Amino acid sequence: MDNAPLDLDSMPVSSDALLAQLDDWGLGYILHEHPPLHSVGEAKEVEAAMVVPGENALRVKNLYLRDKKKRNYLVTLEQDRKIDLKELGAELGVGKLSFGSADRLMQHLGLFPGAVTPLSMITGVQNEVQFFMDSAAQQADVVYMHPLVNTRTVGMPRADLLAFFERIGCAVTWI
Repeated sequence: MDNAPLDLDSMPVSSDALLAQLDDWGLGYILHEHPPLHSVGEAKEVEAAMVVPGENALRVKNLYLRDKKKRNYLVTLEQDRKIDLKELGAELGVGKLSFGSADRLMQHLGLFPGAVTPLSMITGVQNEVQFFMDSAAQQADVVYMHPLVNTRTVGMPRADLLAFFERIGCAVTWI
């Protein structure tokens, strides 16, 4: 699903508002505009031109998941990492996981499918979404992710991303 302009009105935090907040907090990022991305494969094609040669960059994929007790999770992983939901549920200690619906994604993270991002925790924190992030991010210089829409990507220095999480009160569980 593209993030059509009419859909954007229903988001609790717009991409522009998020970027303005990052600016207000003095957090660095480089913004890239592009056609809508719907898969890791499409993202790889577009993001290859964004990464600075020699930069230790982490490009991510994001999973919005729920367990049997209807608890919500955002899991951000290195984009090429293989995922087995049964193993992931065991590693997180939460049991069986399944993907959350588009309605629940909007309700809990304020997003449309295709735009899931760690930056959505700006809404997720208020809705008790638990956040897990690939420990590879702890070594990255820059993390590439969507700023709430799939027509933009930001490259954000790791220190600024961690400062963002601190600002919004988001606990990061490293996996």
